[in-house]
Amino acid sequence: MGTFAVALGVGDPQGRRYEEVEAMVDSGAADTVLPASILEDLGVEPHEDRGFVLADGGRLERGFGRTWLSLDGRQEVSPVVFWDEDSLPLLGAVTLEIFGLCIDPVNGRLTSVEAFMLAADASD
Repeated sequence: MGTFAVALGVGDPQGRRYEEVEAMVDSGAADTVLPASILEDLGVEPHEDRGFVLADGGRLERGFGRTWLSLDGRQEVSPVVFWDEDSLPLLGAVTLEIFGLCIDPVNGRLTSVEAFMLAADASD
């Protein structure tokens, strides 16, 4: 599958101020990953450190928090990982699910999907 980028607004914790970045859409990444300085400049703070396993099998810890993101004209709160300064911003699967979006790999774009919910009452 080819990769493509989208415009992603990264907001401060109150959702009042945003900085736009070009984020690579990464179906293999669970979490949205951003350079730590972008998040710190917006006043976003990690609430914990989490361990991550890299593609090469290496392991490391990074800050993990949440903030407002803007994508395709909508705003939602999403988890974010504080990564290295030279890293590319990555838009991960959790954020895509929060926004109700999926990857269209043929056309290199994001598309809306309906949420799937089991009935709360099995007798319905």
